[in-house]
Amino acid sequence: MTRHSFPSLAALGNQLALLAVVGVSSYAFFDQLYFGELPCPLCLMQRIGFVVIGFALVLNIRCGAHSAHYGWGIIGGLVGMMVSLRQVLIHVLPGDKGYGTTFLELHFYTWAYVGYTGLLLGLAVLLMLPNRDVRSRSWFANALIIIFILLVFGNLLSTLLECGIGPCDDTPTKYKGLIWLRSYLGF
Repeated sequence: MTRHSFPSLAALGNQLALLAVVGVSSYAFFDQLYFGELPCPLCLMQRIGFVVIGFALVLNIRCGAHSAHYGWGIIGGLVGMMVSLRQVLIHVLPGDKGYGTTFLELHFYTWAYVGYTGLLLGLAVLLMLPNRDVRSRSWFANALIIIFILLVFGNLLSTLLECGIGPCDDTPTKYKGLIWLRSYLGF
C-alpha cells in the first residue's frame, strides 16, 4: 500500500472495529476513574472479552488477516456476550435497580451485550471480505494500537489495585489491593 492510498475495506473494517473496542474500554475506564464506580467481577470479565477481541484485531492489523485471529476474536466476543447476558439476567427482575449507573437509561452490562453483538457481526462480515492489504502502519492504526495497549495495562493495574492477589469483592467499594500495598510498604 502506498503512502497516500486508501486502505482496503477489510483493513478499514479491522481499524474501525478496534476503534470501537478502544472507545468502549476508554469509557469504562473513564467511568471507573472519574466517577469512582469500581467494576464488579462480571464487569471485569466483560472487559477481558473486549481485550481478546482487541488483540485479535491488532494481530490482523500488524501481521495480516488470518482466520485464527478472527477465531480468537469470536471466542472472546462469545465469552463476553455470555457474561454480559448473565449479568442482565441477574438484574432483570421487577424492582431490581441493577448494578452501577446507567448510560442512556441502560446499564453498562446491557451496552456490553449490544457491543459484543455488533462486534461479532462485524467480525463475521470481515471474515467474508477479501483479506488483501489488511496490514497497516498508518498513523491512525499505530495510534489505535498504542492507545489499546495502554488501556490494557491501565485496566490490569487498576484490577490489581482493586482486587489484590485474591478474588475480587462481589460489590467492590474500595481498592483492596491498594490498601494492602500501602500497609505492606508502610505508607
